[in-house]
Amino acid sequence: MGRILDVPMEFLKCRPFTWPGLAVRVLGDVTKGNALEILRQVDEIFIQSIKDVGIYDFIWQAFAVFLPSIRVQGDQTTHSHVVSLRTVTSQDGMTADW
Repeated sequence: MGRILDVPMEFLKCRPFTWPGLAVRVLGDVTKGNALEILRQVDEIFIQSIKDVGIYDFIWQAFAVFLPSIRVQGDQTTHSHVVSLRTVTSQDGMTADW
């Protein structure tokens, strides 16, 4: 339908979980200047990397998730962050394989 309506291919090939709803991919407190901005940058680099190697059209979903990380070092507890990258393939959107 999108092709018939001359919708740009950039929109037709857009994967689920792109820019909208970044906050659902942040575990923990969502802060404007911290987690969301880091996640935006990581997601952009990740998606562009997938496009650069030519596998974007073979992946059904690709997204980054921002995770909190707590480590104990000696007598101190440190807080940092981890970003998880995930790609999923699917034939029909109902079943998936990572």
